[in-house]
Amino acid sequence: MEKTYYDPADLKKFGKIVEWSEDLGNSFFEYYGKVFQEGSLSAREKSLIALAVSHAVQCPYCIDAYTGDGLKKGITKEEMMEAVHVTAAIKGGAALVHGVQMMNKYNKLSM
Repeated sequence: MEKTYYDPADLKKFGKIVEWSEDLGNSFFEYYGKVFQEGSLSAREKSLIALAVSHAVQCPYCIDAYTGDGLKKGITKEEMMEAVHVTAAIKGGAALVHGVQMMNKYNKLSM
């Protein structure tokens, strides 16, 4: 097995964060559980959103978890990849729109 900084086995240890801060850890997991319950969005839709956000924040644990969760919820590989492309477009657009900030600053400083 190839060594990486992120050990996939650590994902299974996520629940152990409660051991070092029981109140906050339990509060987080209670909130987390409620967020992913069926609501205005289906659990399937929330899983796809979580997969896209996982790529935006570049969390390999989350990518692994929500790829597996999405597969269990019937999300196709095409839908997953489209969500990743939406992430890439938003991240790219965010970088580019900040170019306006640079342009404004440049124009102000070069007057």
